[in-house]
Amino acid sequence: MKIKLIQKHNSNWSIDFEKIKSILITSLDALEIRIEHVGSTSVLGLAAKPIIDIDIVYLPGVSFFEVKTVLESLNYFHNGDQGIPNREVFKRVEEDPRDGVLDEIDHHLYVCPADSIELGRHLLFRNHLRKNEVARAQYQKLKMEIAEEANQDRKKYAAIKEVKLRAFIEKKIEEEKLSLE
Repeated sequence: MKIKLIQKHNSNWSIDFEKIKSILITSLDALEIRIEHVGSTSVLGLAAKPIIDIDIVYLPGVSFFEVKTVLESLNYFHNGDQGIPNREVFKRVEEDPRDGVLDEIDHHLYVCPADSIELGRHLLFRNHLRKNEVARAQYQKLKMEIAEEANQDRKKYAAIKEVKLRAFIEKKIEEEKLSLE
């Protein structure tokens, strides 16, 4: 039996985020940054792929190069912006026995300046889902349908999700912006 791509919410996801955050904060200690848990695993009660999405946000006065240098020392490599300006992707180089937590917990790591448009979108969408039970349920239902359509294949799921959920996500981001006015 194939493992379901989208899994029921797991309270360990927030614990896993905190474990990774602790290592990153300690390593980036000298820099003015903040670390955000974004994506579906950051929303209580929302089913998700069991991968923690993390945005490292560097504040004015800190350069991307400074953050990149520290992350490279932690066995990450810079994988470009993958077509999204001001959202740099970092991946693990290879497993390192010294980095148990960083290698054992599946995660996506992004680095963004504080004024990044994509960072703002991540936070608006996350915050909307956190406080809106109806939107959360709708999003979960759509994600599960897409996972079935993709036959539980992660790459197919990502491609279909990009097309089928774009309008839903954009609408919820706009609703969140309006609620803040």
